Amino acid sequence: MTADDTRRRRLLWHCRRGMKELDVLLSRYVAERYPDAPAAQQRAFEAFLELQDPEINAYLLGYVISPDPERTALIDAIRAP
Repeated sequence: MTADDTRRRRLLWHCRRGMKELDVLLSRYVAERYPDAPAAQQRAFEAFLELQDPEINAYLLGYVISPDPERTALIDAIRAP
């Protein structure tokens, strides 16, 4: 197992949240976009996972708009089909 595999498995574990909708969105991002994302976006995602579920949900549903352009780009990438 490579370091990248270990990191991705750890991230997938952290994507398991109290809300199924968040699990799906966050896990899909890790599987489909995280490996090719720029390093800054990867770091932003790891920091994003440190937020509480209600905060993540508010960002992803658009109830809260981030003043940080890096976080905004990340949220857009997570929400992209």
